[in-house]
Amino acid sequence: MQACTTVEQSRKVVDDNSSTVTDTRANRRDAAATQRAQARAADLVPGAPRVETDVTRRAQIRIDLAAGYYQQRAFSQSLEELRAALAIDSRSAQAYGMLGLVYMELGEQARAEDGFRQALSIAPGDSDLLNNYGWFLCQTGRADQAIPQFQAALKDPLYATPARPLHNAGICSLRIGDEAGAESYFLRSFQLDPRNPVSMYNLAEINLKRGDVDRARFYSRRLLDAYPPSAETLWLAIRIERKGTDRDSFNSLSAQLRRLFPGSREAELLQRGAFDG
Repeated sequence: MQACTTVEQSRKVVDDNSSTVTDTRANRRDAAATQRAQARAADLVPGAPRVETDVTRRAQIRIDLAAGYYQQRAFSQSLEELRAALAIDSRSAQAYGMLGLVYMELGEQARAEDGFRQALSIAPGDSDLLNNYGWFLCQTGRADQAIPQFQAALKDPLYATPARPLHNAGICSLRIGDEAGAESYFLRSFQLDPRNPVSMYNLAEINLKRGDVDRARFYSRRLLDAYPPSAETLWLAIRIERKGTDRDSFNSLSAQLRRLFPGSREAELLQRGAFDG
């Protein structure tokens, strides 16, 4: 069950004109997709695997339905399915973890935390749960507590998507002012997943901030080549080219921003010449 990110079953940087690369919409898509894809036979009781039974199969069906509703932002229906899943299988770590995600979206922090903690009490080493709980902590002002959760998620050598907790750790490191740590996490994430949009975007921003235009351009151009442009990714590229010498690229990107996203905040900043805005 994966939130970030994120993110990975094929992440897009944008799916509408107002998405951002680091917001929770990517996480929501990832969580729902992972729920459907995993279809795990059973949750883990500390110390021993549970045997697949008709109970766990029936609960999984409810969890998969809940994941679909979650992705559609139909949170009431998602909660109904999760309660039904737990009525069938009260030891489902997946169901509790999904409850954490739904309540997180609803802004019910205490219930979200309870869901994540219940899930981790059943499956303490589950990398997806650790990543999701870390993202919850990061989103609720506890970035310093979140990073150890991401690091714990990376301990499983068989974890299929380690780039996710790495880029989440990078985001949280930025929030506590650790730019060097953030860059290290983003670089590791990029090395593992060279199409990771969160890592490319933030590495471009970090290098632009320090004045390394060539490195910033490298990540920005890879990002624009890999995904459809958004107002945010075009604005990043424009700010990079403004620091360089390629006026043709600057003018072309500016025209593209005005044409594709005329009502965006970024187009308004371009109009005002507010490149530091």
